[in-house]
This record gives sequence, C-alpha cells and structure tokens, in this order.
Amino acid sequence: MSMLARSEARHVMDVVLATERAIRRVVQPDKINLASFGNLVPHLHWHVIPRWRDDSHFPESIWGKAQRAGAVRAAPSNAALLHALEAELSTMNEMP
Repeated sequence: MSMLARSEARHVMDVVLATERAIRRVVQPDKINLASFGNLVPHLHWHVIPRWRDDSHFPESIWGKAQRAGAVRAAPSNAALLHALEAELSTMNEMP
C-alpha cells in the first residue's frame, strides 16, 4: 500500500471499505476481518471476511485452528452481493 501514490492508496481503501459495507448489508455478520497479503508475488489484494461469534474459528483468524464445529449459513446470492456492492461503489465520489 505504501508504494502506491496517495490517491491510489485512498482509492483502494475506499473500495475495500465499500466492499465491507456491502457484505455487512447482505450477510449481517457480527464483525468483519480485513487482511492484506502479497508475500510471494508483488501484488496487492484484500480479504474482506465476514465473521460470526459462532463460526468455527472465532475468535481466531479463519486461517487458525478451528475452535468448534461452527454454525452453517447459506451463502448469499451473487446477485445480492453485486447489487449491494454496486450501491456502495456508486457513492464513493460523493462528499460527506
């Protein structure tokens, strides 16, 4: 992130936060984990991970050891996620 121009880094974070808001709206998690990795190949990508207190790994990371069997939830439809994301992205250039 620090290698990006300030405007590029701000844009990336705006997209990450819009994605988080869209996921919150659709799946209503207890919390969201944000993670950024790029260890082997120079690149930038973000994980926006909805979490529930009763998921199998909570409060550990999803890459950690499972704590319990965990609740099973139906995956949201791609259409619902796309609609929510488009709505959030459409407001990115609005002034607060």
